[in-house]
Amino acid sequence: KIKLPKKVARRYPAYELYLYGEGNYAEENKNLLLTGIPVLFLPGNAGSYKQVRSLGSIALRKAEDVDFKYHFNFFSVNFNEELVALYGGSLQRQTKFVHECIKVILKLYRGRDFAPSSVAIVGHSMGGLVARALLTLKNFKPELINLLITQATPHVAPVMPLDKYLTDFYTAVNSHWILKAQDLRNLTTLSVAGGFRDYQVRSGLAFLPRLSQHDSALSVVSSAVPRAWASTDHLSIVWCKELILATIRAFFDLIDENTRQITEDPKKRMSVLNHHFVRHPAKIFEENPEALTELTGAFMWITVKASKWTYSVYNDSDGKYFTFPLASHRESYSHVYCENSMLDTSSWIYGCMNSNSSMCLEATDLSWRAELLPTTKASVVILKLEDYPSLSHIVIQVPPTAGNKYTLGCEFFREDSRTVQLPVTHLFSFGFSSRKILLNSSSLLYNVQLQHFNQIYQAFKIYIESHCRSLKERKPSVYRLHIPWSHEDSITVAKAPSLTEISAKLHVARPQNDSRAPELNIYSSSDCEYEVKIKSSPSILAFQIMRFHAGALPVYVVSNILLTYGGQLSTLMSTGQCSDFSLELVRTAKPYKVEPLISIVVFLQGFNWFREMWEALSWPEVDAAVLSSQDAWFPLVSLILFLFGTGIAYWSAVFFSTSLRLFSSLWLTLIRPPVLQKGAKLVTPRRLCGVLSLALLGWTTCGAFAVFIVYLHYLFKVRNFSKEISQNSSVHTLKNQSSMDSSTSKATQSPSSSATIAEAVNSLKIHVTILHLFTWVLLLNLPSLIYWLKNLRYNVRLDPDPCRSTAVILVCILEVLMNTSTSEVKSSKLLKMAAKVPLPLSVAMLAFGRTHLYKVPHFVTFSLLLHVLCCVV
Repeated sequence: KIKLPKKVARRYPAYELYLYGEGNYAEENKNLLLTGIPVLFLPGNAGSYKQVRSLGSIALRKAEDVDFKYHFNFFSVNFNEELVALYGGSLQRQTKFVHECIKVILKLYRGRDFAPSSVAIVGHSMGGLVARALLTLKNFKPELINLLITQATPHVAPVMPLDKYLTDFYTAVNSHWILKAQDLRNLTTLSVAGGFRDYQVRSGLAFLPRLSQHDSALSVVSSAVPRAWASTDHLSIVWCKELILATIRAFFDLIDENTRQITEDPKKRMSVLNHHFVRHPAKIFEENPEALTELTGAFMWITVKASKWTYSVYNDSDGKYFTFPLASHRESYSHVYCENSMLDTSSWIYGCMNSNSSMCLEATDLSWRAELLPTTKASVVILKLEDYPSLSHIVIQVPPTAGNKYTLGCEFFREDSRTVQLPVTHLFSFGFSSRKILLNSSSLLYNVQLQHFNQIYQAFKIYIESHCRSLKERKPSVYRLHIPWSHEDSITVAKAPSLTEISAKLHVARPQNDSRAPELNIYSSSDCEYEVKIKSSPSILAFQIMRFHAGALPVYVVSNILLTYGGQLSTLMSTGQCSDFSLELVRTAKPYKVEPLISIVVFLQGFNWFREMWEALSWPEVDAAVLSSQDAWFPLVSLILFLFGTGIAYWSAVFFSTSLRLFSSLWLTLIRPPVLQKGAKLVTPRRLCGVLSLALLGWTTCGAFAVFIVYLHYLFKVRNFSKEISQNSSVHTLKNQSSMDSSTSKATQSPSSSATIAEAVNSLKIHVTILHLFTWVLLLNLPSLIYWLKNLRYNVRLDPDPCRSTAVILVCILEVLMNTSTSEVKSSKLLKMAAKVPLPLSVAMLAFGRTHLYKVPHFVTFSLLLHVLCCVV
């Protein structure tokens, strides 16, 4: 633990700074006489500072390999495992604390040789956003950070926008990075997303905003990272060995030998990151590779004139140079493809310039144009011949081998002969139709262009079946789904022959100014044929919709419940009876009541005159329009989500009512309920004191805490009410049976009792619906309550509190509502308005609450306020 200045420790009592170490290294650095390169790790939402171990341990092993010529000091911040992805009130505080930590870290190196002037930062999840937010601080110097690597950080927008502080923080950070993009060129930023296995943060959110990406920012998905080629979940991205190795190798390649710190050259930083995270040529990184290489050694020179060539090596003690004269191939072919299955860091392919003989002494090293492929341990290179007009030969070097077996192959081809266009099936084919092509030219490489595949709501299954002529052992086939507008490739390795299924879906939609199509690259065996079939997949489509829009589901659930609540009030007004929740949900919760109006507004916002009028009224932009501008929306999505919301509202109501009924039945066996009372006062001195106490509690401590207490009080009241109705209904049934043979005068008391019970049943139905509605409001406010409870030892008052004002209003409303009955509402002049208002409120909720979940309680509160007024007016 690093001792912080007293002023900093007093201001941030919940936060701490640590230095990671193990073994002798930890003992040597106890006195904090540090001489390495500082790296600061920032954990994410509910993350531990101990997660730095994955990076620190492997960096230490790497430093031992180079005899500590260079080494890194890994620091980590303890944010007390705060839920910053759900409560945004502490994000600014965390950002300011990190600034203080950077100043403390750099002070530890003061007076040392090669003292650093900046810090590299690795941020996981929300820690990456906090790191970006440092640049928004007024007194922060941008030169204090030279490199920022984020892991599964939602840069674009919050996953669950549960409070205004969270959305405002995002707006401030992204706006600053866009406006000050030119000033941030000296900061190199890498964002690594987890891919489809990360169910918490979809990779589209982890791509840095496009306007801020100039030459100093890079966004990749882990499935496209060389040597990793795998998707990770949200936590495993921190300790995934392949990704950690790539990160640490990049760190060591970034060191400047003169300063013994991370290089100040932004171009070198970007070239290192591209080398390790985008295109790895199977060679150790070199900043300035030599333009010409001498081809030395007493190797045999062999000329190959064929357009297709393969060579297998096993236990060969003599080295060879195979030369391919280009003059005879330039007219017939446009490209040459070569592959090498010997995974080595040495060069293997060269280009001879203007050589008339069959050999050359100096050549251009073309191995830097190669890239690594998985499992086969191969590097491949594709050269466009017209890009190398000065080359006369291509040379393949085969060094002597001792007990090693590997193969090489080269093939000249025309691009149009190896590129096949395959239009994808229509979205609404639902998997019943498919399209397929047969690749039977026995080539080493195929490119299948997937036409019209450019939106995130398109989802397909690709089936690749390979047929081989012989049963001999051969190298596996490699299938790469290449997305040209973002680094989100996915690679599949399959034995040949085999049937392979690949899921084709996108993290990011194609930009409007881009016309390129995704490609399926098939690195094949030369004696195999391939059949490629594609068809749409409803299951993957549903997964995509949930992946992109599951965060908006609470809005649709509450909208359905609110429509049902309005329907119950309407039925009460027209018939005098309150209908069941499930029946009213089926009758009133219709998507055509809310969706068309929103779609019309989104359509009209495409016209300048309407947009100007909308802005003149100072109305916020409709969320669907924002999502459409991000290519993450289409009209049917809302319909599907509404139906999902209806299903969730129905089954949650069933579960809620069943639990309440069961609990009341169990309670009946223990305590005898009182007789149903009628005409009780709404406001009594005792209730008024209770309301004021709860409101004061919510204002001085935590608003969500007051909401939680009033929720429990309401739940207890409804349970008692249900218990009373059950008991009195049973008693009333027994009395009716016993009075059948009695006098008429005694029987006349029965209708009055029946009316009381019927009125109580109506009241119970309304109360259960309100409580169901209130349950979702409580769930949306729960994160701030959890945060407050966790930090209670540091501060009694939650500051800032996102629901303080709403909580005070809700406490007053619900303390009154829980004591009302339908008899008071029926005669109200405001009942008609209260029954009509839920519909426009539902429309407004879906229009403005999809990406602003914190607005949902406001709409619910307004509807319940009208209900309270109905009991008074």
